Amino acid sequence: METVYHKPVMLNECLEGLNIKPDGIYADVTFGGGGHSKAILEKLGPKGRLFAFDQDADAQANVPNDDRITFIRTNFRYFANFIELEKVGKIDGVIADLGVSSHHFDDETRGFSFRFNSPLDMRMDQDADFSAANLVNTYTAEQLKSVFVEYGEIKNAWKLAQNIVSYRANNKIETVNDLIKASGNCIPTHNENKYLATLFQAIRIEVNREIDVLEEFLLSTADVIKEGGRLVIMTYHSLEDRPVKNYIKSGNLQGIEEKDFYGNIISPFTQVNRKVITPSEQELEENSRSRSAKLRIAERTKYHQENQ
Repeated sequence: METVYHKPVMLNECLEGLNIKPDGIYADVTFGGGGHSKAILEKLGPKGRLFAFDQDADAQANVPNDDRITFIRTNFRYFANFIELEKVGKIDGVIADLGVSSHHFDDETRGFSFRFNSPLDMRMDQDADFSAANLVNTYTAEQLKSVFVEYGEIKNAWKLAQNIVSYRANNKIETVNDLIKASGNCIPTHNENKYLATLFQAIRIEVNREIDVLEEFLLSTADVIKEGGRLVIMTYHSLEDRPVKNYIKSGNLQGIEEKDFYGNIISPFTQVNRKVITPSEQELEENSRSRSAKLRIAERTKYHQENQ
């Protein structure tokens, strides 16, 4: 049975960014509901190929019955390895739509949303051993504080961490409501939803190692995409957008530009859109999920391939 996911954000802009060739080879590394993949297949001819990646078993139900698509159930940090195993050579484009789908937030069993009293899970890959419950029950106060500061920018992170450690001394934290109770007076009464959203984001990012995965993926793209090929990435918060922006600009995650003798930046990619692309007013009205979206597009350069 097909699982309902969100409507793809800035779909037309993503397709234009990929600059799809009918006989090209492409990868959608965050398949989800398959919105981007299905649109790419519509632009591919009979000789075109698409590799779709997703670690979530729910996504597999959305794979269209089409010989041109190959679905690979794995975390996209490994996408370069699998492209190499397929022996197709370098490919024409890669798209990544980061963040969490509305399907995950709306599934009462997965623990991604504080709207439901679900088991505290938050695993994108349900075969993984480490869940949100493991995190809040085993991390030290210092470790919890680091997660809350780094991935949620929570101002009272130390007090929150101490509250959780104190609560779990007598009660195991197993559900969403348990975590809310453990947080106690750290949650502001006037801005409860915003606070919980940042807390859940911080825990989810740590559970799924989202920033590590993204950085590993970014560093592998230059070896997979051919000269003139495109890298299209959509982000939804600054923690994701920063490494994407830095890598596209400089070829490294720190954003440090290196130049050759002639003053040219030594980087595997060049920016296609100098200014980040954001949703139109119409899309913002029609799709609330698009509110924080940022789209960056880059093209694989000949220069770097000849000089690496």
